[in-house]
Amino acid sequence: MLNKPFRTLVLFLGLLTAFLPLSASAAPALDPENTIYLDLPSGRVVIQMLPNIAPRHVVRIKELTRKGFYNGLSFHRVIPGFMAQTGDPSGDGSGGSGKQLTSEFSRAQHIRGTVSMARASDPNSADSQFFICFAPSPFLDGQYTVWGHVVSGMEFVDKIKAGSQYNNGVVTNPTRIVSMKVASDVKP
Repeated sequence: MLNKPFRTLVLFLGLLTAFLPLSASAAPALDPENTIYLDLPSGRVVIQMLPNIAPRHVVRIKELTRKGFYNGLSFHRVIPGFMAQTGDPSGDGSGGSGKQLTSEFSRAQHIRGTVSMARASDPNSADSQFFICFAPSPFLDGQYTVWGHVVSGMEFVDKIKAGSQYNNGVVTNPTRIVSMKVASDVKP
């Protein structure tokens, strides 16, 4: 026969495990139309897009993604402990898709996993380039359009080849995007 404290612990653990599956299944599923699969050489990064705070940017990212625009592009600027930037077909940070977007600044914070648009000094100069934050960067808040957040695969983002902080993160022989797809377009 089990002593009373031990029986109480067993009962508690039994109740706890009975409720764990309920809480895990209660998490909302990602909307495939607003989810991006960013495949890197090291693995898949899943990005939840935020159409509620950056609707025009989300539409444009999906348009470019569906055209295959991002496939094969490099992470041309990667600063350790800060961010990894991609989306430039010229590979040096000077190019884009040719369509600038009006900013959609919000109160969204730049934390680890935030996906935000890169831009020049003009707040309305974002085009196709974006970056993923490695760490919180509050000095960017309210000045760059946040359009997504990494929900899984940050360990693969961490493996993107870095440049040096001393040369503004320019990368030689950079990591390239294998493919980028809208989840609703991927056949199971």
